[in-house]
Amino acid sequence: MKLNFTGLSDPGLVRSNNQDHYYIDPEGRFFIVADGMGGHAGGEEASRIATKEIQEYLLANWNASESPEKLLEQALWQANEAILQDQQSHPERADMGTTAVVVIFYHDAPWCAHVGDSRLYRLRKSQLEQITEDHTWVARAIKVGDITAEEARIHPFRHVLSRCLGRDDLSQLDIHQLDVTIGDRLLLCSDGLTEELIDEKIAACLYDTPILDTAAKSLVEAAKEQGGHDNITVVIVAIE
Repeated sequence: MKLNFTGLSDPGLVRSNNQDHYYIDPEGRFFIVADGMGGHAGGEEASRIATKEIQEYLLANWNASESPEKLLEQALWQANEAILQDQQSHPERADMGTTAVVVIFYHDAPWCAHVGDSRLYRLRKSQLEQITEDHTWVARAIKVGDITAEEARIHPFRHVLSRCLGRDDLSQLDIHQLDVTIGDRLLLCSDGLTEELIDEKIAACLYDTPILDTAAKSLVEAAKEQGGHDNITVVIVAIE
């Protein structure tokens, strides 16, 4: 399976710092996006720790005999534990946490793990599908019919996470194999993109722009044109 990939992160137009981090394995084995929260320094540190710990665990255990589920599970648990330890050492960052979305191509089999509301999308031909399910108050409210998707976009609780890394009560991770085929594009992104752009606009940017670096820039610039209220991070993976 041949992959082409790129990534881009931008602080946006409102925030002075960037609390997002991302990592692309140079060999195309795995991809990480993390979006921190918990104050100026806390959010940036939480996403940095998560990205570093997940990267290091995957690299150290890539050739072990673990299943892809176990590999991802242990990588994210290690990241969670590292953030908790940092909170104990630095009480001023006690409320920090981070989302994480991770995609691996393990022996050519694609798998995803995520916590929080950073998302994974798949573009197949011109059709965009959200693969991950947000771990947020509003996502749960939509699921049970309390609010509509349109209401969720402006709801005051839309940023309230039900799960994130950096919590000692975190007990569940979403891990599953991905269905991909030649021609698909995967998009990992922070909510700085999805808060500003509807899915149709994201699909158009991905579908109409064959060069990945240009597509990433197009997505970021489109989000900034809509206000750029948060940090914006995108990682695009093309299955070729």
